Amino acid sequence: MGNRFASGKNSIAECDRCGFRYKLTALKKEVVKTKLYNILVCPQCWNPDQPQLQLGMYPVDDPQGIRDPRPDLSYQVSGLLADGYSGGGSRVFQWGYNPVGGASGFDILLTPNNLVLAVELGTVTVSVT
Repeated sequence: MGNRFASGKNSIAECDRCGFRYKLTALKKEVVKTKLYNILVCPQCWNPDQPQLQLGMYPVDDPQGIRDPRPDLSYQVSGLLADGYSGGGSRVFQWGYNPVGGASGFDILLTPNNLVLAVELGTVTVSVT
């Protein structure tokens, strides 16, 4: 049994978007959000289906909280410093690079710098026996 429609290989059709004439076989079907519409467009007007338009079509599970969390026991509290203040703990970092950590008078309270540099100069004598 034959096909109910003619092949249309020599047919001329208009683009549904721009109105220019093309061969019917050159026109492509328009797809938006995975739905096929009855619109035939030319190769210049045709756009592929955008994945960004499919947001919300598929469930996404992105939990934020943790069930039954436990406190972090790895934090070590250090003793008092020479000035009487707490030394912070095991997660207090200070960097010796200027300007981080009390580089200017206005940020001493925000980024205190308790790093102390001790330098001694001397001579070394090496003897070979």
